[in-house]
Amino acid sequence: MLARVLTAGVLGIDPIPIGVEVDCHAGENYFSMVGLPDQAVKESRDRVGSALRNSGRHYPRGKIIINLSPADVRKEGTALDLPIAVGMLIASEQMPGDRLPDYAMAGELALDGSIRAVPGALSLAIGARNQRLRGIVLPDANAREAGVVEGIEVIPVSTLNDAADFMAGTRPIAPYITDVNAIFEDARRYAPDLTDVKGQAHVKRALTVAAAGGHNLLMVGPPGTGKTMLASRLPGILPDMTFEEALETTRIFSVAQLTNSKNALVVQRPFRAPHHTASTVSICGGGTGLQPRPGEVSLAHNGVLFLDELPEFNRSALEVLRQPLEEGVVHIRRAMYSVTYPSRFMLVVAMNPCPCGCRNDPRRQCRCSLGDVQRYMSRLSGPLLDRIDIHIDVPPLSFDELASGRATGPSSAEVRATVQDARDRQRRRYRGRFTCNAHLDSKTIQATCNLGDGSRLLLENAMNRMGLSARAYDKILRVARTLADLDHNEAISEANIAEAIQYRSLDQQLF
Repeated sequence: MLARVLTAGVLGIDPIPIGVEVDCHAGENYFSMVGLPDQAVKESRDRVGSALRNSGRHYPRGKIIINLSPADVRKEGTALDLPIAVGMLIASEQMPGDRLPDYAMAGELALDGSIRAVPGALSLAIGARNQRLRGIVLPDANAREAGVVEGIEVIPVSTLNDAADFMAGTRPIAPYITDVNAIFEDARRYAPDLTDVKGQAHVKRALTVAAAGGHNLLMVGPPGTGKTMLASRLPGILPDMTFEEALETTRIFSVAQLTNSKNALVVQRPFRAPHHTASTVSICGGGTGLQPRPGEVSLAHNGVLFLDELPEFNRSALEVLRQPLEEGVVHIRRAMYSVTYPSRFMLVVAMNPCPCGCRNDPRRQCRCSLGDVQRYMSRLSGPLLDRIDIHIDVPPLSFDELASGRATGPSSAEVRATVQDARDRQRRRYRGRFTCNAHLDSKTIQATCNLGDGSRLLLENAMNRMGLSARAYDKILRVARTLADLDHNEAISEANIAEAIQYRSLDQQLF
């Protein structure tokens, strides 16, 4: 008898429909699996056999041929265990398959017949919905993650018998529905607060501007001035994620196997801080397997990528940041695959002004020669730093600032409300074309960043004296547009242009 079970795979974060065709008929014992299975899929024969026997079922005798369609697409992973086992039960006439046309299924089988979680469950559920199926059968551990998808039934199962009986129509199982509102409410409890940082009022202002417009930020200062502490507070002042942003971010985390039943939906903006020894592949994604893994630039999608001690990073790892910073995606092309991951993030970097870190410290003498400083700074390329909108100096704190026990400046909740208001103004202005000012293209900049004569002259003088590039010109206008939004103004004032130029002042100091 022939049985066809619907399932899916994941390439990047996109679902790929897969059909598991099982043909069982009498004859000499023979087993064959075709359709480009990888080693993990081939090993499913042993897992399925033990799971069937330990679940009180019979392993079919005779000739068994399993085809994984489409046959020209590589299949990998353990998510095909469950559809293969159910297909063998139906093909050997041990159970009816009344619900086969309406439901997809995926899951890894343990030898005792229990079902383990699989990566990419959210993408699998979206793929089943795109195929206009009624539902998808998934492991219990994946139900909360997949249950956020509307318009499809997510059937949680814990054993092979549960899945088989449901597909046979003999056991009703209620669909799992995730309470998305409760997840968003829990995520609004931000632990690190901006008031924990003493002093540095001008840096907090720069953080507010960066968060309001989605701008990249560079902090330069001696060790111990609070650069890392300030960066870690940035997610707490960013606007709340929309449901669509949460879905897209969760799909990336799910493929990377970073979700579980507790954090089934990623609703807090990611904050990724890789070590300076991170390789190029770990930053941009890829790997040696058939399924490329998302890198840090994708795991930071809709959030923050923080690189501390920027000059200590491998230069090739830093240069791969150029494309995602400009396009918001990263393309990974290898001999066996070609995938595209979304990678729209805020880049926040911190560095010392010199190898010893004391170049700008008035209380400590710098031990570095001019050549040492030049070699240190030459580790960073001009084109990369040109893509950073805001440069800010972080000076050391005075004793009075350190000894003060009172909170200084607004709290994260207060700043977040200001940032949210500025982002709402931007969404209304751009009507879905852009989410924030940092993403504006040149045509939109010209249309929304009109300058008066005084502002134009101020910007012209700054460009000539500082030798800024055309990209820096656009960056200044984008930041000025954000400053005007924070002031609740549609027109960009001279004060906005002056402050935006101030955030490019380190161009001359660094180079």
